[in-house]
Amino acid sequence: MILTWHGDAEEEYVSAAVYYERQVDGLGERFLEQIEATLARVMAAPLRPRFFENGFRRLRVDRFPYAVIYRVKADAVQILAVAHAKRRPGYWRERAEG
Repeated sequence: MILTWHGDAEEEYVSAAVYYERQVDGLGERFLEQIEATLARVMAAPLRPRFFENGFRRLRVDRFPYAVIYRVKADAVQILAVAHAKRRPGYWRERAEG
């Protein structure tokens, strides 16, 4: 199975890391490490998290208020969002259409 990213998801992932790094030296790197660990868990068992909404799955990121939102399509896992848990709920839904 391959991992693919919606372009906006990749951008928000990087933007969040930059934000955290500006707050505290090294925090952005820790954020990236936690995202990578979450992605590894997704790829190890992509169907394990239950559907949380219309065929989409969500896995929370340890130590940060984020979740990786994705869907499984044939032979790929598509990351739709690296979403903050408290900001703009559901904003990523429009990405699912593409």
